[in-house]
Amino acid sequence: MEQFLVEPVLGRHMELFGYDVSFTNSALFMVVVFVLLAVFMVGGMKRELIPGRWQVMAEGAVGFIDNMVNVNIGSGGKKFAPYIFSLFFFILFANLIGVMPLAVVPGLHTFAVTSHITVTAVLAFLSFAIVLIVGFARHGLKFFSLFVPAGTPWWLLWLIPPVELLSFMVRPFSLALRLFVAMTAGHILLEVFGSFVVQGFASGGPLGWMVSILSFVMIVGVSALELLVCAIQAYVFALLTSLYLHDAVHLH
Repeated sequence: MEQFLVEPVLGRHMELFGYDVSFTNSALFMVVVFVLLAVFMVGGMKRELIPGRWQVMAEGAVGFIDNMVNVNIGSGGKKFAPYIFSLFFFILFANLIGVMPLAVVPGLHTFAVTSHITVTAVLAFLSFAIVLIVGFARHGLKFFSLFVPAGTPWWLLWLIPPVELLSFMVRPFSLALRLFVAMTAGHILLEVFGSFVVQGFASGGPLGWMVSILSFVMIVGVSALELLVCAIQAYVFALLTSLYLHDAVHLH
């Protein structure tokens, strides 16, 4: 399970004022994600009269996020498009890099950044903080009316606001856990079926070979499913963030 182990690059530890500030493989892969995303956007911003494939992909990506923002946030949501764009494509690229088979090269293995709850929690709580800042900046204390839905009977005011508040406070945890669990589960399944393949061939006999072949088929299926999950989880994270921003921008 090396892909889940956070360790210093080249095995060198660095300390500053008694704290371990080593440049880890987690930080390295986040830098790789940033560089790939930057290359993707810079290469697609040529603004040619007849756009090439790269420019079409970049413009399509921007248009996709712009449409998401317009539909889910509405008026006043344009300013959040860069953040939603960065969030979506950072998660997407990190997910896809996390499933690359780098382990075929001896001594190398990929690192699943989004399979660590520390990373997904930072993204989730950053989004939640933006929602709070926008909500209080635009509406002041009236933002608390979000926890009292319109048309709530007076005799339910003792119950509905606490329930709505609890639901609101759970949002960052659900965002972080959803992405973390989905990516971790997929990687663990691949590890489990991979061990079945090896053990089946090692045991010998027709039963062992059958187990290995069936496990390999499952690996192919899980790999295809995980590629789909990579995109779905990035979309869900960005979509829910835009919906939460809608509540902050358009208080009902």
